[in-house]
Amino acid sequence: WKVRALTSQRGLKGSGPSGGGGVPGGPSFSYSFQGDPHAIFAEFFGGRSPFDQFFPRNGGGPDGENMDTDDPFARFGMGGSGMGGFPRSFSTGMGGGGMGGQMVEKHQDPPVLHDLRVTLEEVFSGCTKRMKISHKRLNADRRTTRMEDKILEVEIKKGWKEGTKVTFPKEGDETPTNIPADVVFVVKDKPHPVFRRDGSDIVYPAKVSLREALCGCTVNAPTLDGRTVAVTTGDVVHPGMKRRITGEGLPLPKRPDRRGDLLVEYQVAFPERLSQSAKETIAQVLPP
Repeated sequence: WKVRALTSQRGLKGSGPSGGGGVPGGPSFSYSFQGDPHAIFAEFFGGRSPFDQFFPRNGGGPDGENMDTDDPFARFGMGGSGMGGFPRSFSTGMGGGGMGGQMVEKHQDPPVLHDLRVTLEEVFSGCTKRMKISHKRLNADRRTTRMEDKILEVEIKKGWKEGTKVTFPKEGDETPTNIPADVVFVVKDKPHPVFRRDGSDIVYPAKVSLREALCGCTVNAPTLDGRTVAVTTGDVVHPGMKRRITGEGLPLPKRPDRRGDLLVEYQVAFPERLSQSAKETIAQVLPP
């Protein structure tokens, strides 16, 4: 409080022109604040510290306690490390809301999830999906918002499994009080008219008649790249039996130069009805 009082008195004396603020005819001067409390004391007391006349610089205090009065501001945190000689607490408090204001801590919103549907052909060869999103963005005043459209390109790699996530950081809504959420696309398989996916394998349900199942048959199984593979069996086929064709499935996610398998899954079509003669013939042929 003493520093403020002294500064105020000096300011009053030197604030106007000659004689304007003091005694008429008296001496006049002007003073400019330098932002450094040491300069104020040097001006007022003619030295760095006003306490030198009371306490020796390297001597003991009244209670025999060592006192270092070289810098009277040291114990108050008013060294030169602050802004303009002011305490650190002032300079660090000027961030968000002016002197003494506090910075508002922002938190990021939870991720925004979107399903991204892909076909088996797209997973087989890889592709790029262009996804349009609409999100809020701050205007120049950093207080109001506007809606903005943006195109995000999602690169689907060969063999990606269902559930693979692609993240676009901070593409969610932006407001003055938040950190925008991440936008996450989750890969989902579209239903296929021919195949069913099983990891990196694909399953082809092959329908065969009861006669073919009992007497043997050949199935022409299609592939994802447009070819057909002939699968022949002479054994009795029971419903749900599978034949594996190596290397005709989807690329492996971590080894796209290698592929999974094509599984031919037999589905036996039983007749809805049989004539009496057919029943008698089958009864004679088939074992009990």
